[in-house]
Amino acid sequence: MLLDDLNVVLKVAEFRNITAAATHLNMRSATASAAIKRVEKHLGAELFVRTTRSLRLSAAGERFIPVCEEAMGLLVNAQQHLKGETGEIEGELRLGLSSDLGRNIIVPWLDSFMEEHEKVSVKLHFSDSNVDFYRDPIDLALRYGSPDDASVYGFKICEVPRLLVASPSFLANNGTPSNIDELRDCNGLFYQLHDKVYKEWEFLHQEKLLKIKMQGNRTANDGEVVRKWAVAGKGVAVKSSLDTCDDILNGRLVTFLPDYTPKPTQLWLICPSRQSITPAVRLLRDMLKTRCEMLLSSLVTQGIINEKQI
Repeated sequence: MLLDDLNVVLKVAEFRNITAAATHLNMRSATASAAIKRVEKHLGAELFVRTTRSLRLSAAGERFIPVCEEAMGLLVNAQQHLKGETGEIEGELRLGLSSDLGRNIIVPWLDSFMEEHEKVSVKLHFSDSNVDFYRDPIDLALRYGSPDDASVYGFKICEVPRLLVASPSFLANNGTPSNIDELRDCNGLFYQLHDKVYKEWEFLHQEKLLKIKMQGNRTANDGEVVRKWAVAGKGVAVKSSLDTCDDILNGRLVTFLPDYTPKPTQLWLICPSRQSITPAVRLLRDMLKTRCEMLLSSLVTQGIINEKQI
């Protein structure tokens, strides 16, 4: 049996759908079907029960797939670790990134990472939507917020303070709010995920959680657009300190209402399985931790955030 054919079988077993597995593997459905037939012919047993509407594991598949998955995982890890021990790191990183953080922060970091590790290649998928490893053509994703799916594996990269920001021109024209009631009167810039518009902002004030409902005339499902609106003086926004670091350090955005701290988040690198955690992924994780620490430290140095927040 060919290892590539076994990989196809495992993906079809994972997705319970030949077309979805083929899409994830960047091949035609007919090619995936042929791979399954070759493996089944070699084994002398059908691994899947196919109907016009569904596909499920047969009794033979229920026995074969878990053992095959474990064996393939061990083989891939053995190959990767052997190369890692000889100083040769290679492999493709199919990485999902959010729009603002990905385009403006992570992509330049990846350029440096790939110059150092010339045999590493990347395929990037930009989306602010929730990660779906079954739908999206990715093997790992960098996302804000700790994963709530117990079936995925994750590495916490860092704590991420959020900041209340506006451009100097907006505050000069509209006045700088001195309290939370004056903030409510400002034009909010909102992020939308699916049908939910995040108009209710959460702040920590005197060790208590405070929620306020904002009003505003601009909403986008793209975090980069929200940040650009803020830089252009269209209103106030709550944004990640990583996304806004360069704008703040260069005076394009400023923070205000220091006694009201937006509820923080975390940055995580998540994978669908242990088999996805290769030496290249571990190197990526370490690079991200180092770079994020440096970026956040620059905000500490400028007094924008404090060390306790990171």
